[in-house]
Order: sequence, then C-alpha cells, then structure tokens
Amino acid sequence: MQFLRLGPVGDERPAVRTDDGTTFDLLPITPDIDGAFLANDGVNRVRAALEAGELEVLDTEGLRVGPPLAHPGKVICIGLNYRDHAEETGADIPGEPVMFLKTPDTIVGPYDEVLVPRRSVKTDWEVELGVVIGRTARYLESEEDALSCVGAYVLSHDVSEREFQIERGGTWDKGKNCETFNPLGPFLVPADEIADPQSLEMRLWVNGEIKQNSSTKNMIFPVAEIVRYLSQFLVLRPGDVINTGTPAGVALGQPEPKPYLRAGDVVELEIEGLGKQKQTLGQA
Repeated sequence: MQFLRLGPVGDERPAVRTDDGTTFDLLPITPDIDGAFLANDGVNRVRAALEAGELEVLDTEGLRVGPPLAHPGKVICIGLNYRDHAEETGADIPGEPVMFLKTPDTIVGPYDEVLVPRRSVKTDWEVELGVVIGRTARYLESEEDALSCVGAYVLSHDVSEREFQIERGGTWDKGKNCETFNPLGPFLVPADEIADPQSLEMRLWVNGEIKQNSSTKNMIFPVAEIVRYLSQFLVLRPGDVINTGTPAGVALGQPEPKPYLRAGDVVELEIEGLGKQKQTLGQA
C-alpha cells in the first residue's frame, strides 16, 4: 500500500494506492494521514476496509500530490551518516549520530517548487531515507524495540544551504530551515511492507546527470540504532519524521567550481520502493 495526500496546498485529502495502481479515498476512515492515524492502527484499518471492499475509487486526474504526512511534530535529521559523504566533505567519521532539527513547515510536496533562498550561493541537494514514527518511543532499550516504533518509510529531500550551514556561525540549522527545504513523498509505505530498510537503492540527478548513487546499506548508523539512540534524548511521537542522512555526491563534495543549485535547475531523486520526486528550482 502507498498512502498519499492529494489536492491543493492546505486542502489535501487522504488516499491509498494499491499494488494494481488503483487509488481509493480514505475520508471515510480518517480526515488525514498524520500521527493520530498511525498511532490508532490506521494502516490495519485501511487494510481491512480494502479487503471488505468498503472504499470508493478516487479520481486522481489533475490532482496535485502533496506531502504524504500531515502535521509532523518534529523533523529530526542525522548528519554525516554515510562514511563516503563524511569523507567527501572533509568531516571526521562521527562516533555517535549527529543530530539537528528542521522545522515541520519546510515540508512540501514531492513535485512542488523548491526556492533558492535570497543571497544564497551554495544551495545543495541530499537524497535521504525518511523514517516516520508510528508509536511513542522513549528510552528504548534495543534495536528491536526501535524498529517496532517505526510506522512508515518515505523518500525525503534534505535541501541545504552550505554557506548558511557552515560559514555563518552557530549551529547547522540556519542552512537547513529555509522555506521549501524538505520535499517529502510521493507516498508513505507501511514499515511492515519494507523488508529491510538497510538494503534500498537510492539515486539523485541534477539536470539529468546522476549525482548520488548509493544504498541505505552504507549507513554508518542504521535505522534501528538511530531510533534507539534518539529516544535517549527526546521523545519520539507518532508522526515525527527522521531524515537518516545522505551518501556521497552532494555539491559540497565536488571539485571547484562546485555545482550548487540555481533557479531553473531540475532535481530528480528516488529510493527503491518509495517512489520518485522531481523539483524545479525557483528563486525566493
């Protein structure tokens, strides 16, 4: 199953797409796809409704694909989580996960315009596996417990402005929280339908040229350890999103002149089983 939200910005409606490509309206079951839906056994309720033939087919013609998750409480990001990415940027391999935060209002749909910030000269791309929390996680003891708290997986684009992030002092957050800096989707896949989150191929192209080509198997800290680790420092709640890091191939790691993004550039990215995104860059 693929959980989507379709419609204009701020007026998306919940839907589910089955393996045969048919899309069904979820409004009879839930007003939206959010943390409450995941926490209250929403996935299994939808499965049961599909098996019983209780859902109506939804005409998706002309409907915008919005972010597949409404109202995430937190967006937690893990930096330098691929050895080759740390090496290409000249950073030390971390002994513990590097954590920073993005504000939830950076999230946009997978095909929405991404804006290059004003005075930006170093806007960069990052394909990432997103983890959506399905039940509350605090002080988890094991990686098994951690995986049981994952509700879904999603394709995430952690857009970054490297000058703001690295050269302007303070934390990384200034370079991570510009408007439109986290396209998400096109859909959520329930965690129990992803056999192994550590064996997913991931790729990103800029203007048709492949820039990132890797696999989640190359993470330094796997999903289970990330969730367990984070639960020692903050409460993870249903609907929270974790961006788990990016592999090598970002603009920051390229030779000079580094090919940072400009208005008019087109970025495409995909993760095996989680769909594909495409954004055209605009100017803020």
